[in-house]
Amino acid sequence: MKIPKIINTYCKYCKKHTAHSVSQARVKERGSLKKGSIQRAMKRGLGKGHGNLGKYGSKPAISKWKRTGAKGSKRVDLRLKCNVCNKTTVKATRSRVKKFSLE
Repeated sequence: MKIPKIINTYCKYCKKHTAHSVSQARVKERGSLKKGSIQRAMKRGLGKGHGNLGKYGSKPAISKWKRTGAKGSKRVDLRLKCNVCNKTTVKATRSRVKKFSLE
């Protein structure tokens, strides 16, 4: 997917169409103390300690628990920076792409 480096699109801060410089948004890792990460750890039986751990108690170790190769490509998020007010918005693309380049 080829996208130009400067796109003329609507800025919600200027409330008009302006030129935006485009870059690819970097993917941040989910924090290890977030709700989903803690639940995943408990579901894998990592709730360690003494006594009754309830449904988080001792489970057998699973050798291959991650789904590998589930999707062959990722969706790209575009970071649009307004050239007038310098505010940034993130726009998600609809389609999945294997190759992405800014021209």
